[in-house]
Amino acid sequence: MARNNRADLRLDAPKGLRTGNLVGLGRNGGHSRDRFGRFTEAIARGMGTPWFLLGLTLFAVAWISWNTLAPVAWRFDSVALGFIALTLVLSMQASYAAPMILLAQNRQDDRDRVQFEQDRQRAERTLADTEYLAREVVALRIAIKDMASKDFIRAELRALLEHLDERTDPDSTKESRPTV
Repeated sequence: MARNNRADLRLDAPKGLRTGNLVGLGRNGGHSRDRFGRFTEAIARGMGTPWFLLGLTLFAVAWISWNTLAPVAWRFDSVALGFIALTLVLSMQASYAAPMILLAQNRQDDRDRVQFEQDRQRAERTLADTEYLAREVVALRIAIKDMASKDFIRAELRALLEHLDERTDPDSTKESRPTV
């Protein structure tokens, strides 16, 4: 049961494939599915290269050349019937290629969806952090605005000293000044 819960937390697989085991995938269904998915992605990636197209072209040219130029006893596909075996081989290759390409595309869509969700969450956190920092900067500006400056404090101390000087007796011969 705990194993299925861990599988439900995986975000790199489609939701329907996260739980349950598929028939024929062995004991460790999740790893087998992932291995199969990576395998099909590698094949689909390989089929999308110029080298694959060049190889397929060379294969078709070699097939047609062999079945046209080789002695009749060695030929295995008939020119008169329009190379039916070559058509079947290429059709079979295409029938396997299309689902593999779709599977690879679906897996990429799932990865993109997970990446998009992570980017959205990161953007939300960044926005929240930015708003918090903006509020803090405003609070600091307000606090600094209300803070007394050095010149203000000096002026207040001078005014206090003058006030204290006035309170002392102006007729006294001794000038006394309170210590601050």
